[in-house]
Amino acid sequence: MTILTLLDYASVLVFAASGALVASRAQLDIVGFAFIACLTAVGGGTVRDVLLDRNPVFWMGDPMPILLATGVAGVVFFSAHLVESRLRWVIWLDTFALAIAVPAGVAAALELNHGAVIVVLMGMATGSLGGLMRDVVCNEVPLVLKQGELYISCAMAGAIVAVTLVSFGLPTATALFACAGVTWVTRAGSLAFGWHLPVYKPRPPRS
Repeated sequence: MTILTLLDYASVLVFAASGALVASRAQLDIVGFAFIACLTAVGGGTVRDVLLDRNPVFWMGDPMPILLATGVAGVVFFSAHLVESRLRWVIWLDTFALAIAVPAGVAAALELNHGAVIVVLMGMATGSLGGLMRDVVCNEVPLVLKQGELYISCAMAGAIVAVTLVSFGLPTATALFACAGVTWVTRAGSLAFGWHLPVYKPRPPRS
């Protein structure tokens, strides 16, 4: 099993759990749970594979990610009521999923020998688009766009670190590990310590 496959499986499990918890907040039925969990789990990776022209898309060549996401959805359907703050769990699960999925996107692009810009963009897409689809479908404020928090910028920072380390000749595994660490630390720091980028503030036009 390759490191890319391991990353894909891990991100599927964590993203599926966050998707199912969002489904519980929307009070969907068990089929709705499975749909949202699968959408969240494979959405980013699907867009990545389509853009990179990887044939077949990772979950079509190996349906196990869909089965794993569906299984996670079933577990959450029967246990979500035990969680005191589901929103808090969603937010923190998302930090771990992001830190796994960004290296997965980076690894996929590196495997196909793409340049630095494409590698960074694929890391960002893989890490953020599944959660974005989940939140839009469930009528939630997308975490990726939430004002005052770092999210997509964390994915970009992690991917840039990976590209930089690979360009200096470090092993790909080391670069991916560093990518995951930078992504998680910046995202968790935003939640715990309020780290953020400046936001646009409108000013009156000049007379």
